[in-house]
Amino acid sequence: MINLSIVIPSFNESKSLPILVKKFSKKLKRKDIELIIVNNGSNDSTQSILVNLKKSYNFLKIIKLKKNIGYGNGILQGLKKAKGIFIAWTHADLQTDPYDVILGFEKYKKELSTKIFIKGIRLGRPLTDIFFTTAMSVFEMVLLKKIFWDINAQPNIIHKKFLKKLHNIPLDFSFDLFFYYNAKKQKLKIYRYPVKFYKRKFGLSNWNTSFKNKMKLIKRTINYSFQLNKNCK
Repeated sequence: MINLSIVIPSFNESKSLPILVKKFSKKLKRKDIELIIVNNGSNDSTQSILVNLKKSYNFLKIIKLKKNIGYGNGILQGLKKAKGIFIAWTHADLQTDPYDVILGFEKYKKELSTKIFIKGIRLGRPLTDIFFTTAMSVFEMVLLKKIFWDINAQPNIIHKKFLKKLHNIPLDFSFDLFFYYNAKKQKLKIYRYPVKFYKRKFGLSNWNTSFKNKMKLIKRTINYSFQLNKNCK
C-alpha cells in the first residue's frame, strides 16, 4: 500500500534531476512512498536522463507529456496517476530540499486525515521576493476574504479524496492558489512548517527572471483571483 505519492513536475531541469533523485534514494528505503517525476514537455535532455535514472532507482516513476501547457497541468497529470492515500507536490529546481516533503508528512503523521492540508513556509528568500509575496498575500486576503501567506510555498500535501472533490483546476501558476483557497473554503486543518529556500543551482526560473516577468505573473494571478472569487460566490 502506498501512503504517500510525491509528484515533481520538471520542465528543462535536466541538470537538477540526478541530484534530486539521488537525494530521494537515501530516504526512500520504505515501500509506502512513491516518487513520480513528470517530464512537462521539456525540450532538453530531461527524458533520456529520467530513463537512465529509472534503471538505477526502481522507486522512480516517469510520466512524459508531449507539450507544456502549464505548471499546474504537469502536477495534475502526476496526481491523477498517483496511488498514494496522500498526495504531494514540490519543485524540481532544488531550491528546497526534496526530503522536505517526507519531513512534513512525518511531522504531522498523527494528524493525517481527509481534512488536512500541509504546506511549507519558505525561509531565506531574497527581500525582493518577500516583498512580492507580502503584497500578493495582502491582495488575496482582501479579495478572497481569507488569510493567506506564502501562497506558492512548497511542498503541498493533501488527501487524495480532496483532489477528487475539486473541479475547474487551473493548469498554470494559479494551481497553488487554487488548492490553498479551496483548503480554506472547505475548512481543512492547515498546517504550515518552515522550509529552507536556496538559490538555484542550475538553469533559470521559468518566470522569476526579471521584474517584467514577475509583473506578468502577478497580472495573470490577479486576473485569475477575480475569476476565482466570482466562481466561488
